[in-house]
Amino acid sequence: MIYAGNTETVVVKGEAITLSLLVWRRFKRQSMGFVERVLDMNSGLADIGPIIPVGTSIRFPIDAPELKNKERNVVHLWD
Repeated sequence: MIYAGNTETVVVKGEAITLSLLVWRRFKRQSMGFVERVLDMNSGLADIGPIIPVGTSIRFPIDAPELKNKERNVVHLWD
């Protein structure tokens, strides 16, 4: 996948780091499809396995995943 936007490169510096954990640490949220988007940008990353080795460079898109504002029904315990 060719990404036309700006990217940020993150180098794994700890043990037992997963891509989901890196996404959480970078964006402080786990949006649907963002891990897959990062996998598309980094060919061969999925072949490494769930635990990413120390020293692996990973490109992240700078634009953070959008949070979808869902309307929620509010429940009032007391009227």
